[in-house]
Amino acid sequence: MDSLLIRGVRVVPLDGTAPDPSGTPVDVLVEDGTVTEVAPTLPRPPGGEQLEGGGRWVLPGLWDHHVHVRQWGLVRSRLDLSGARDADEAVDLVRRRLAEGNLPTSGVLTGWGHRPATWGRDPSTADLDAVAPDVPVVLISGDGHHGWLNSRAMDLLGAPRRDGVIAEAEWFAVYERLGGLPGAHDEAEAGVALALADAVALGVVGITDLEFGRPWAHWRDRVAEHLPALRARVGVYPEGLEEVLAAGVRTGDTIRATDGLVTMGPLKIISDGSLNTRTAWCCQPYADGASLAEPAGAPNLGGEELVDLLATARRAGLEVALHAIGDAAVHQALTAFGRTGARGGIEHAQLVAVEDLDRWRRLPVRASVQPAHLLDDRVVTEQCWPDRTDRTFTLRSFLDRGIEVVLGSDAPVSPLDPWLAAAAAVHRGPLDGENWHPEQALTPVEALAASVDGRRVRAGAPGDLVLLEDDPLGAPGATSAEQARRLRATRVSATVVAGTLIHGG
Repeated sequence: MDSLLIRGVRVVPLDGTAPDPSGTPVDVLVEDGTVTEVAPTLPRPPGGEQLEGGGRWVLPGLWDHHVHVRQWGLVRSRLDLSGARDADEAVDLVRRRLAEGNLPTSGVLTGWGHRPATWGRDPSTADLDAVAPDVPVVLISGDGHHGWLNSRAMDLLGAPRRDGVIAEAEWFAVYERLGGLPGAHDEAEAGVALALADAVALGVVGITDLEFGRPWAHWRDRVAEHLPALRARVGVYPEGLEEVLAAGVRTGDTIRATDGLVTMGPLKIISDGSLNTRTAWCCQPYADGASLAEPAGAPNLGGEELVDLLATARRAGLEVALHAIGDAAVHQALTAFGRTGARGGIEHAQLVAVEDLDRWRRLPVRASVQPAHLLDDRVVTEQCWPDRTDRTFTLRSFLDRGIEVVLGSDAPVSPLDPWLAAAAAVHRGPLDGENWHPEQALTPVEALAASVDGRRVRAGAPGDLVLLEDDPLGAPGATSAEQARRLRATRVSATVVAGTLIHGG
């Protein structure tokens, strides 16, 4: 029997179920990947490994419940456009990168991170054609919901001709073709290896990977190549559902040839767009939406089409991860969950009607939210939804109604950093700025409890643990900014998955 004894650690109390909330040191014994005992001065099993805790703090391993792992891996090699304040600045960044040369094997200059909702004018194809008439240029928005391409890129990728950006379903199809270009796979996987190493150094033991395509195949390769051995739940989109249905794989089933680390996750459905692309489906028009083709955004799926997908998922034993950002989309999502009895979560739920919160509480549906989005979206929220800001990122309202909350990043939209997500949930703004709508903030305990996949340091739990140099909760009475600053500064010294040390010591 493989075992690991972690000696002399203090359990971070998440809900009063810790063995000793006072912080008295205990030993934690993990055998065959499962915590079997938590008590003072446990004997070390013969032949077992031992890790000296030295009074450090222990927490269940952290999870990010919404990641696009290949896209997150690619961010390192893409032109950073997140600081562009208008179209001209973005084009200038493209001009400079082209002057430097050093394009990837694909020959395509790819950028990431622009957010044009607050720009004085919309991006145009002509802007990029002027500086890159011969080199394909693909600029991916910071929310991932549109691409800004020049004419050469449109021709190369078979994209529909547009004067400006290509959004939503048309864009997702183009993005898939971008991933099939020469060298794209190797470039992505090299980035993934670095991204996973960074994740385990932050105490991440598991992610829900909602990448397009066939992520289970990529994870088999990663396990075979001995990348950091964290856990993954892999999603499937409607386009790939037939393959999963034919294989009879249900949510929670282990993906073969992954050493038990990778399991089937949810059916991912994108029911509306995003705030920054101004395609999120709302009950009322955007305040600045007069010039939009759809002033209130629009659904990607009809109500009956969505119900059919959820009913199929339920029959197949699949949970559902249903992307819904606008309040009309959230209402549609709740109706579909209610009619079908499907289980899972609503992803993002950025704008919610108060009356829908009471509908939600009666359903077996999580709120899978990304608090760090509000750091990027506050300005555009106040521009597009100025009369609705009190109904955005309603984390406290979810918890107060008994709705389960789990935190994630939506990386690459926000960094894969659970400490950043928790801090943003506690202090809804920059560390040196105001706590925006503090009535919707979480406490540090609540934020961490929403980051550990429902687990606690106790017998019967998976042997996925994180050792911290500092108490992440700090002393009572701190301000929200002080609490968030402490969370951001927490130092992870060891990460353990299934009783195996995968980072630190």
